[in-house]
Amino acid sequence: MNISNLSDLAILQLIGEFIKKKRIASNKTQDQLSEEAGISRSTLSLLERGEKVNLITLIQVLRVLDELQLLEAFEVKSEISPIEYMKLQKKQERQRVRNSGMAAENPPSEW
Repeated sequence: MNISNLSDLAILQLIGEFIKKKRIASNKTQDQLSEEAGISRSTLSLLERGEKVNLITLIQVLRVLDELQLLEAFEVKSEISPIEYMKLQKKQERQRVRNSGMAAENPPSEW
């Protein structure tokens, strides 16, 4: 299934079906799940039917169903540009250190 080809309403229905399936698999009634999620049963019913609900409602329900890992796709990972990477590499390169005063401190050997 190519989800990008679905309408917004079709995606809402897909989400609702997922929530309902997970709720039933968890052996929970709408009353039980809605109470655990801190929402009304009618709000959960709307979600399961693919109606518009608040995003926080979805998060609360996913948390109770132990499905928050689905939101990992939204994590923004910091990426470094190739130019910045090269700059960091140059800073970290080991540079030879010379101590010009070292020759004056050590007298020449008699060899």
